[in-house]
Amino acid sequence: MAAPMKVRRLLCARKFNTFCRFMHSKQQNESQQKETHFGFQNIPENEKEDKVYEVFKNVASSYDLMNDAMSAGVHRLWKDHFIRRLGPTSGTKLLDVAGGTGDIAFRFLKYIDNLNKNESDDLSVPNHIDGFQLHQEDQDLSSSSSSSSDEEDNHVTHHVTVCDINQEMLDVGRQKAESYGICSGMSWLKGNAECLQLEDNQFDAYTIAFGIRNCTHVDKVVEEAYRVLKPGGRFMCLEFSEVKNPLLRRLVDRQSV
Repeated sequence: MAAPMKVRRLLCARKFNTFCRFMHSKQQNESQQKETHFGFQNIPENEKEDKVYEVFKNVASSYDLMNDAMSAGVHRLWKDHFIRRLGPTSGTKLLDVAGGTGDIAFRFLKYIDNLNKNESDDLSVPNHIDGFQLHQEDQDLSSSSSSSSDEEDNHVTHHVTVCDINQEMLDVGRQKAESYGICSGMSWLKGNAECLQLEDNQFDAYTIAFGIRNCTHVDKVVEEAYRVLKPGGRFMCLEFSEVKNPLLRRLVDRQSV
C-alpha cells in the first residue's frame, strides 16, 4: 500500500506544479494583453513607457517651442496660474515630476524671488534671459552650486527637485538653468513617477504639469506622490480635461501624446 500511495502523491505534486506553471504563464499573458492609451491608439501597457520615452527624446530640444506653437502661448498663462495657486514660500521643498525642461521649476524660483522682493510681475520666463539672470543674481542664487550652501548662507531655503524619466529633457532643463544663471536652489533627477527613488516624507509640495497622461498607471503615480510628501503636503496636477468645443478639442488632441 505504501508504494501506490507514494505514486499518487508524486502524480499530485506533478499536476500541482503543472497547474502553477500554467497559472503563471496565464497571468503573464494577461499582463501583456492589458492595453492603455497612447495618443489615438491603444497599445499594450508594457510598451507605453518606451514609446513615451522615444517621443520626448526626439522632441526635447524643441519641446518649449512646440508648446508655444500648439497652444498659441497660452500654456505659459496656465503655468503662471498654477504656481500662483500653489503659492510657495521661501521654505518650500518642491518635487516637480515630468518637468524636464524646467518650466514649472523656474516659475517656482521666480515666484519666491518676487515674493521676497514684494513684486508681482509676470512669472513666465522671457525669451530674452538677461532680465531674469540679473534678477537671480540679485538674490545670490549663483553664489553656490549646492542647496546645502544656500541654507547655510540663509539666502535660499527653498528648493525644487526636477524629476523626469527622460534624460534628454533633463539635459535641456539644465542648459536653460545655466543660461539663466541659476546655479543653486534646484536639482535634477532621472526617475519614474510610478517608482520614485526617494525617501518618504521629503517634500512640501508635488507638482506634475501635462505629464500624468503619459504615465501608464496613474494610481501608482498618486501613491508615490503621497509617499514622498510630508504630512499636510500638497499634490497639484495640471492637465487637460475634456473639451466640449470641437474646434478647441482638435487643438488639444494635437498636442496630447
